[in-house]
Amino acid sequence: MSVFSSVFRLLSLAALLLTLAPAAQAQDGQFGGGRRAQRMGQLENAKIAFITNRVSLTQDQAQKFWPLYNEFSDRRRELNRSGRIARREITEGMTDQQLRDNFAQAFNTRQQELNLEKEYFEKFQKVIALRQVAQLFQAERDFTKEVIKRVAGGAGAAGAGTGND
Repeated sequence: MSVFSSVFRLLSLAALLLTLAPAAQAQDGQFGGGRRAQRMGQLENAKIAFITNRVSLTQDQAQKFWPLYNEFSDRRRELNRSGRIARREITEGMTDQQLRDNFAQAFNTRQQELNLEKEYFEKFQKVIALRQVAQLFQAERDFTKEVIKRVAGGAGAAGAGTGND
């Protein structure tokens, strides 16, 4: 199977999920209200489809894996949020000590993120194979790259994909 057909299959599955599930997630209030909630729900659904396909989870594995992954994602999201807040606080009027403290906080947050990945690396191996864990981390990176590529490409990116990828 070519890369293009795999991507096409994945995007078709994601499109199906995007049409079925976002309303339910938005109603649950998972991401807040309105259009942003719907888009975040769509993005989460696409990510789930992408990872499930890439990691080739069995039904039994998926039942054990997704609650663990969601816990991991929530904890990572909180660390990222606190890191963004620290980076926003940098201003021209800061003293050298304040800048040092800000960097120390940023380094601490990055270390916490690394520790979290190590912790869940071990936990994931208890529910999926080591090779699947490796595929998971690669799939996350690939998904992020795909989202960035689509956002950078604007509205025309959704219809792109003529097999030249």
